[in-house]
Amino acid sequence: WLRVRPHLRPCRDSKTAMTALTFATAQILRVLPRARISRAMGKLADIRWSEKLGKRVVDAYCKLYDVDIDEAAQKGGWQSFDAFFTRSLEDGARPIATDPGIMVSPSDGRLESTGTIDANRTFLVKGRPYRVEELLGDAHEAARYEGGGGCVIYLSPRDYHRVHSPVAGTVVEVRSLPGDYFPVNAIGIKHVPNLFVRNRRVAIIIENPDFGRVAVIMVVAIVVGRITVSGIPAWDVPLGVHTPNLSVEAGDEIGQFHLGSTAVCLFEPRGFDRFVAQEGPIRLGEPLVRAKSAVKTG
Repeated sequence: WLRVRPHLRPCRDSKTAMTALTFATAQILRVLPRARISRAMGKLADIRWSEKLGKRVVDAYCKLYDVDIDEAAQKGGWQSFDAFFTRSLEDGARPIATDPGIMVSPSDGRLESTGTIDANRTFLVKGRPYRVEELLGDAHEAARYEGGGGCVIYLSPRDYHRVHSPVAGTVVEVRSLPGDYFPVNAIGIKHVPNLFVRNRRVAIIIENPDFGRVAVIMVVAIVVGRITVSGIPAWDVPLGVHTPNLSVEAGDEIGQFHLGSTAVCLFEPRGFDRFVAQEGPIRLGEPLVRAKSAVKTG
């Protein structure tokens, strides 16, 4: 039947062309000065603009990415693109799940690669193994998560870009790690080996007395100018290990992407039972993980 209707045959050439195009794009990105571009974009985003220019830029951005500005605490008048991009939300815009046996999503985005951390302390992201030790930059800390759970939340340009704590507890450690600025999208994940451990990242460790430790790793991408973290008064988190000892409730803000990227979440086995969210769109405060303590108590 397809022999007499060749125009109805699936077009392999178009798929091959798209693969070739994404590969070519990846090669171009390899030779670009990604760190300099990202720093420059961060500085550009901080430049104070006129009210007229700001309105034009925000209106165009909201239209292009379908941003719901009605849920923002401030509806206009941002003094720079960074101020708009890191906008806060109205009270109640993201209800936080209150079930004591639930750990919640730390951000808006797309939930991907939910799974368990194996005996080699790796978990799969789009079929590729990632070592927890490399993500966290600490072998001793990585050992805590063997047998636990891991997931990725990708923040798109339309999403709210503040990151919040999945649990109540104490931010006991913030580990700021150097790295590259490859794009964290389908092209980067497919063509840049070990992408999430090659890019600059900030690991925020929250300790909960019942669930153990939860790690939220903020991973930058190209044009992400910087990351700020609650409890560390710095324009960008300085490299190294910090111990803010900051008490938080589930849903409290712990960091901001100044231009967006991806959050990787890791859960200790003594607290992790299973993911309750399906892969796909997710919002801050929605149930993400069922804790073992909830299973024991019914």
